[in-house]
Amino acid sequence: MKMQEPRWHGLGTLETPIVPAPGRKAPRPHARIRRLLTGGVAIVALALGSDIPSATEASPLTIHAEATRTGHLTDAKPASPAAVQPASRPAGVDAASKATRGQSIDAALDAAINGIIDANGQYQIGVALMDLSDVVPQQDLALQNAIHRYGVQDPFEAASTAKVLAAAAYYRHVEDGTASLDDLLGDYTSGYQIKEMIQNSDNDAWSSIMDAVGYPQLQDYAASIGVDYDPEANGLTPAELATILAKLYTGRLLNQEHTAQLLSYMQDTNFETLIPDAVPAGITVYHKYGLLDGELHDTAILARGTRAYALVVCTNSGDESDTAERTQIIHHLTQAVVDRLF
Repeated sequence: MKMQEPRWHGLGTLETPIVPAPGRKAPRPHARIRRLLTGGVAIVALALGSDIPSATEASPLTIHAEATRTGHLTDAKPASPAAVQPASRPAGVDAASKATRGQSIDAALDAAINGIIDANGQYQIGVALMDLSDVVPQQDLALQNAIHRYGVQDPFEAASTAKVLAAAAYYRHVEDGTASLDDLLGDYTSGYQIKEMIQNSDNDAWSSIMDAVGYPQLQDYAASIGVDYDPEANGLTPAELATILAKLYTGRLLNQEHTAQLLSYMQDTNFETLIPDAVPAGITVYHKYGLLDGELHDTAILARGTRAYALVVCTNSGDESDTAERTQIIHHLTQAVVDRLF
């Protein structure tokens, strides 16, 4: 069957209120999300050591190198949406001297994060910081115990950040032989739909993937990886978002090929003005953002050399009127983590 030309969505167009965190086009009808919070900000950072093996005997750095070798990772940078200028560093962020960079999470970083939270008391803020350098592979209890929690830890409406979970669930069907990336879902292959869903946050693509996976099946898949997720409510805590990124990057969710492919779709997205805009050159960023009414989220993996971190920032102020201000909060939190850990 001859496929239609790929769909294109303008880089500056943002999401519409649809489950789970819409893309630019309205999908086929699905049950709407019940809001879980009226406001909040959450951040999670996760550090990985290069010596942590994955479930498929491939380290995160091996996966990163494989993606680069096979050409899944691209250096091309598309035009970004109307950009909010990167925020200047808030007071106290530079307290961590260059001499101490690259250390693990400590009191100085705790103080920097808490300082940003305290300086933005008009928002509910929840922070979780995770360092996996000493986590024993395959021991989820150790992974959970490694999470440092600050502020609000209730579920946030995940918006489009939950699309990573849907993508992983479909890839699992591919790996167990019940689906193929060449299967047609509507007018496009499932492989193309996954790329559009992640890289361009397309809602039609998400709807096609969800039709194939199923709501109850996605809930069961989430439970199997230690995440309590109801697709109808679309609520995830900061720690749960960190868990998804951690297991993806360390190869605990998918095989090496699919891990590298999914990570590659989390680069050069159609909305690069959040976490990526505050990360200096030389650090690789894989991320999935979410925007829905008052929700403004970004979930990212930051990698350089022998270390990698996951940084998740979820914000909700009730409406979109202060998106620029919340973008600066995301920049401040990103800069605090990068300044201390890289």
